[in-house]
Amino acid sequence: MGQAYSVTEINQYIKNLFMRDRILSSIYIKGEVSNCKYHTSGHIYFTLKDAQGQLACVMFAGQRKGLTFKLEEGQSVVAYGSVNVYERDGKYQLYASDIVLDGQGILYERFERLKRQLEEEGLFDQAHKKPIPTYPSKVGIVTASTGAAIQDIVNIARRRNPYVQLILYPAQVQGQGSAESVAKGIALLDKRGLDTIIVGRGGGSIEDLWAFNEEIVARAIYECKTPIISAVGHETDVTIADFVSDLRAPTPSAAAELAVNDYLAFQGMIRDYKRKLTRELQQNLSQYRSRASQLKLRLFYASPAYQIKQKRQFLMDTEQKLQQRINQRLKEKRHRLELYIAKLEGLSPLSKLSKGYALVVGEDNKPIQSIKKVRKNEQLTISLLDGDITTRVEELSEKNRI
Repeated sequence: MGQAYSVTEINQYIKNLFMRDRILSSIYIKGEVSNCKYHTSGHIYFTLKDAQGQLACVMFAGQRKGLTFKLEEGQSVVAYGSVNVYERDGKYQLYASDIVLDGQGILYERFERLKRQLEEEGLFDQAHKKPIPTYPSKVGIVTASTGAAIQDIVNIARRRNPYVQLILYPAQVQGQGSAESVAKGIALLDKRGLDTIIVGRGGGSIEDLWAFNEEIVARAIYECKTPIISAVGHETDVTIADFVSDLRAPTPSAAAELAVNDYLAFQGMIRDYKRKLTRELQQNLSQYRSRASQLKLRLFYASPAYQIKQKRQFLMDTEQKLQQRINQRLKEKRHRLELYIAKLEGLSPLSKLSKGYALVVGEDNKPIQSIKKVRKNEQLTISLLDGDITTRVEELSEKNRI
């Protein structure tokens, strides 16, 4: 016996299969309304059926804001939503997010078919999107010459920047031949060398806006060399032109905001840039002046004249120090010489003689220091300060030392 799964597990598994299916997650289903019930919670429960089958459906209260008519028995409608499993009952049903009467449903089918075709051809690729100029001088407008759309665009453009030139191509935007008129307007304005082109109209039903879902308009936008802003209907309206254009605006008024720069804000930005530039220039000039002063000072110190002056001062200082040292050494030497002179004078015989002493030398001219060095009858010479006396020894008498 194989593994047994619970009912809940099987229902969850089947629900996951439905959720992963790309077609079932976003699908249009056409049929006749039956068993339609408006619940007190605001939800609508109904069944879509045809000759061979039927499908349970629910539209929750949060999705009813897009429903423009009362859903009733027997109506032929096209419902858009996702098919998924309601786990509690194990039944699948359509969770509708939009419902239109069958006539509009045909248009939705055409819309989806053309959208898929153009998307496969690459007309929606971001690589083909052109940037919208930030500061335009000429802006073209393809819309009806009367109506709220052109008035809103003109009023906002003049308020934001009265210097931008607006060029209108009065196109037919509704009814037979409107798509061809819009495409022609795009082609003609593209040859005028404009900065940006706004293509759009005011709100209306899907039939009113259908010109902007035609292939001729889509290809005219794609082939246009001038950047195009699409502005068709209200914010909730989506057309083929929105996918092909370089930028989508939710309303014509918003398109004017995107296409025309705010002149006052631009002036304010220029003033801010001027102040910033002036401040940075002043800072740079201050830095360069400081740098120049430093370099000038370095150049002055490195100049030959300054170097010669410094060397000359150094030599003068050195000479002065040398002279001071010489004088000091001379002073020291003189002092020492005086000491030596005083010492020599103390040891000089002449100094002794001047004090009354005499120098006695023998016949050999050597000083007599002891009586023992003298013989009787020896001739002696007595030297005084002012002369010499020659004498002869008659008698020797030795003193007794105590």
